[in-house]
Amino acid sequence: MSIPFMAPSMQHSASATSRSIGFNDIDEPLIERLVRTFYARARDDALLGPVFAARIRDWEPHLQQIMAFWSNVMLKSGRYRGTPLQAHLGLAIDDAHFARWLTLFEQTARELCAPPVADAFVGKAQMIAKSLAFGIAGARGDSLLPAAAPRDS
Repeated sequence: MSIPFMAPSMQHSASATSRSIGFNDIDEPLIERLVRTFYARARDDALLGPVFAARIRDWEPHLQQIMAFWSNVMLKSGRYRGTPLQAHLGLAIDDAHFARWLTLFEQTARELCAPPVADAFVGKAQMIAKSLAFGIAGARGDSLLPAAAPRDS
């Protein structure tokens, strides 16, 4: 896993966008709408859908957990209790899955949120995806560094 899934156009400064949004711009109803809309799309996605179908039978508890996660990330609510890396370690996912997840998430956020709010969500999603990808690669023993060029003797 080489972490090439973040296109330069998707690389925003999360801290800069977070400063430009107001306290009331993100709330629990917005998080719920974003999570429910995104995961409805992800379930129907040709690449992501089978990954979810293999793991999740009852969607409502999963959605509640994801909403708590995003509440914790965006509002510092303390609602989420879990270990995202552990939840993703057993999945057969790679860079293509992360790229698709980010693309679909960004499309959904930009459709549902004002631009600075969408930027904040997308910036956090990019950081989360990168962290998960590194953690999964490390657990699998994958090298994230390019192979050294052979030396001429």
